[in-house]
Amino acid sequence: MLGLSKERYVAAYDIALIYAALGDTQNTFAWLERAVEDRSTLINFLAVDPMFDALHADPRFVALVRRLGIHGRELPG
Repeated sequence: MLGLSKERYVAAYDIALIYAALGDTQNTFAWLERAVEDRSTLINFLAVDPMFDALHADPRFVALVRRLGIHGRELPG
């Protein structure tokens, strides 16, 4: 996907999904931030996307969801 993104558009949110599936939280958050910068419409589903369930307890996830003002399932804190 990263190689393909050099040739054509690949949504940052989609790349974040892949990193989340791999358990790479550092890159997941880096790509989620890029999705925010890109004004991805998919970012609006972040709080309810089951692919990111493992991140719900991470303070960075909670902060990002709150910063975006999106709602979904209850988050810790």
